[in-house]
Amino acid sequence: MAKAINASILILHVYQVPVSIADTPVVLVSVEELRKSAEQKLNFVKQGLEEKNPGLKIYAEAVLGNIVDELEELCEKIQPFAVVMGSKGTTGLEQALFGSTTLTLIRNLKWPLICVPSSKKFGTGIRKIGFACDLNKVVESTPSHVIVDMARDFKSELHVLNIDHNNKHFKPETPQESILLETMLQEINPQYHFIDNKNVEEGLDSFAVKNDIDLLIAIPKKHTLLDSLLHYSHTKELVFHCHVPVMCLHED
Repeated sequence: MAKAINASILILHVYQVPVSIADTPVVLVSVEELRKSAEQKLNFVKQGLEEKNPGLKIYAEAVLGNIVDELEELCEKIQPFAVVMGSKGTTGLEQALFGSTTLTLIRNLKWPLICVPSSKKFGTGIRKIGFACDLNKVVESTPSHVIVDMARDFKSELHVLNIDHNNKHFKPETPQESILLETMLQEINPQYHFIDNKNVEEGLDSFAVKNDIDLLIAIPKKHTLLDSLLHYSHTKELVFHCHVPVMCLHED
């Protein structure tokens, strides 16, 4: 992805000091040992990426601290195009910790956050982007400039996806909201799909798989069709179980 937009990559690893669970907390390993181990593993990953991607600028940084705090501070400093992270850990504990961290980042990080399934590869690129939209207050809530720039940068088709069931969420203002969104995105001429499904996450994932969507964009926001994205179980369902990468954007 970095190659496609002529960008560099910064690999961030945030490590913490492990402490034993006892009446009196005991540090299990020295901070210096942790630092050396983290830097060695990070350099190994960096070298592997450089070998596979000659000419691509790759930087690496290992820091001690809280992953959310450190990532927010780093983003403020380097102003990234996007933050990319895997969608889950390998063990049950890693998945639980990762899920909590991911939700915190989704709620608080103002930069685009892309969660990528472990088996997903960039392949031929981002040819098709799906944008999940509830057609509610689109002017106030849709970062259209980000979506338009994404489609242009990757020369992608944009597919606007609205999930509903038996018109449960259809309102008198829905047609007007649809026209407003069409106006906001008209320069990239998106395709619109109205999908009937009781489950938002299931409907999005199913459409993405059947139509070869390479990236799914969602805007977590309150009191809307995608309100479920703010709750742990439903966010986990979309981000951790979706078969395509999910990019979370904040409202304008």
